Amino acid sequence: MGKKTKSSRGGKIPSEAEILDFLNQSKVSVGKREIVRAFGLKGEQKAELKQLLRAMAENGKISRRGRRVKDGNTLPEVTVLEIVAIDRDGELIGQPVEWDEVASGTPPRVLIGSARTAGTPPGRGDRVLAKIRPTGQRTYPYEGRIVRKLAGEENRVLGVYRVIKGHGARIVPVDKKARHEFIVEAGGEHGALPGELVEIEIGRDRGRGVQKARVRRRLGDLKDQRNISLIAVHEHGIPTHFPDKATAEARTLKNFSAAGRVDLRHVPLITIDPPDARDHDDAVHADPDLDPANPGGFKVIVAIADVAQYVRPGSALDREARIRGNSVYFPDRVVPMLPERISNDLCSLREGEDRACLACLMTFDRRGSKLSHRFVRGIMRSHAKLSYEEAQAAIDGSPNAKTEPLLKPILRPLWQAFSAANEARVRRGPLELDLPERKIVLDAHGLIERVFVPERLDAHKLIEEFMIQANVAAAETLEERKIPLIYRVHEPPSHEKLVALSEFLKTLGLSLPLGQVLKPKLFNSILERVKGKDYETLVNQVVLRSQAQAVYSAGNRGHFGLNLRRYAHFTSPIRRYADLIVHRALITSHGFGEDGLSEEDKATLVDTADLISATERRAMAAERATIDRLVAAHLSDRIGSQFDARINGLVSAGIFVTLRETGADGFIPASTLGADRFLYNEKAHALVGARTGETYTLGDRVEVMLKEVSPVSGGMRFEMVSPGRSGRPAGLGISRRPGKGRQQKRRIAKH
Repeated sequence: MGKKTKSSRGGKIPSEAEILDFLNQSKVSVGKREIVRAFGLKGEQKAELKQLLRAMAENGKISRRGRRVKDGNTLPEVTVLEIVAIDRDGELIGQPVEWDEVASGTPPRVLIGSARTAGTPPGRGDRVLAKIRPTGQRTYPYEGRIVRKLAGEENRVLGVYRVIKGHGARIVPVDKKARHEFIVEAGGEHGALPGELVEIEIGRDRGRGVQKARVRRRLGDLKDQRNISLIAVHEHGIPTHFPDKATAEARTLKNFSAAGRVDLRHVPLITIDPPDARDHDDAVHADPDLDPANPGGFKVIVAIADVAQYVRPGSALDREARIRGNSVYFPDRVVPMLPERISNDLCSLREGEDRACLACLMTFDRRGSKLSHRFVRGIMRSHAKLSYEEAQAAIDGSPNAKTEPLLKPILRPLWQAFSAANEARVRRGPLELDLPERKIVLDAHGLIERVFVPERLDAHKLIEEFMIQANVAAAETLEERKIPLIYRVHEPPSHEKLVALSEFLKTLGLSLPLGQVLKPKLFNSILERVKGKDYETLVNQVVLRSQAQAVYSAGNRGHFGLNLRRYAHFTSPIRRYADLIVHRALITSHGFGEDGLSEEDKATLVDTADLISATERRAMAAERATIDRLVAAHLSDRIGSQFDARINGLVSAGIFVTLRETGADGFIPASTLGADRFLYNEKAHALVGARTGETYTLGDRVEVMLKEVSPVSGGMRFEMVSPGRSGRPAGLGISRRPGKGRQQKRRIAKH
């Protein structure tokens, strides 16, 4: 183990620094048990250690893989790197693309040996997939070798074309992290006009002088909202073009063979999706169970497109899907995980067409408890493609010509089965947050037509609950058969976040008992008490912020939000790589074919879970940034207009607000609030005037005026119109230290 001994550590709870020191010194894999032994901890100290480790994991200081922990500043064995420099010997220097600088500091540098890749060797700005290992050195903590250079687009940058008198043409990158501009080479303007959004190709750079570039593509006026999602794509490094090998593989794919498959074409499975859905990878069916031993019970089938039939382990399609991790959905476009030949054709469960599927057949009793399940690899044919609204209208008594004949034989049995399953869900008691998501509707020109909150229908809940049950069944089956898999895990909130939540709730006269076993129902009871009150949305937001982020893991740590002991993603292999791994695991466990889990899949499961957790965070950040920019562009001609808003965050520098009309976020600097000096009270979540006591509190409804808009960044600056509430002048009880910064709104990705 490490150099220190148990006796030298004195049986006290170690500090974060001591834990990191121990992890780095240890020559073997370390878990909580090893830390307990090393530091001589007993009794309640073990529980305190557990809370400390959880907090360190949430802050990025350590990473947890199953029961093992490691320094959070370490990188996975296979990592996506960006080439940031080239030394005098021509060696490449890389840095991880996904790295939390706030939590973990400056990203480590990786020294890359001779780059033996097909085509043009990587240069500065390129991205590569590399296999790395630690060196123990300070300058270059890692060394690595390139597995492959990522798509050629990676050395291309999106920026705004500017002409500076006396200095020529320059490109200002839209990426907020970019440290410098680029000079446009003579003759490389490609006809670009000042203020246009352009895509540039960076010239080869050997580390000398300012980098030059040439314009490859003019994307048009920066104010054109149809270009806005492209900014997020480039800013977050989301690959948009498939490698030639992957495209060629997709082009030559042949339809599936029926040999060995269970024929489900006689079962009237249907798809129910949003009206604008671009792919259809799940279908459902329900019937009453005719077994007299299960009176009032139901048989439910969830059939999922058999992506594993076409995307084989180790193929170019598989490698690219793993790097992408998931599809990314913008209001005007989708960046898919798999080529359209697969996602919109071979694996889209089109109405009336035969498709390969992996199906979960489940039996429920009359109270919605799952009694049994089994998986089959089959052939299915969708009997109808419905939207949520169509299906719901039919159940509510307004069927159309398409849903009328489906009502009695298909839709009503589905709703009856859902009614029973929903009873079981209520008994299970998952976290019941009520935070409606706004939807942006674009017109034919790609401009915002309206922003609205779609109604939450039983049709949505039906599909969601049956998908959850199929996901649980997949995890249970694979655990029982001892087949490795990727879990979807969501850990309970950390002790520190619970304390902060408790302090906040006290300001509203609410209490959060901290001594009992933590269950979602504890939060649900609080959410129930604030229903209908002015601060209902606020409390929902603060409870959400107290939760850990759901991630993928090769080890099972349960799903706190859903209140489930084990959970895996099985139902969307077209758009999530985690689901494809689970499909392969099921194929292996049942002997369904030779296209199950490969040895490489098994060996890299931990790294894959880390990688796709990172790509999921990347997708969510890109989607949020695009929404912010779209709404900012939409409001850019309304400078001086006033809006109803709610305070959603406070820091010593000012106030964050959310507009009621569009859900857009903006900032009000504290210096613009008036002649008084406003101080931040962290416990009260308030800014308080030092002289007047005028107070602005988290959750307050206010009137604001739009003063400034930046469509490129999506930022908006407002001015407060509403006066603050009267209160006591700020005294010694007011915290003068800076707040923790804006707590970004983030939702737990569905399940």
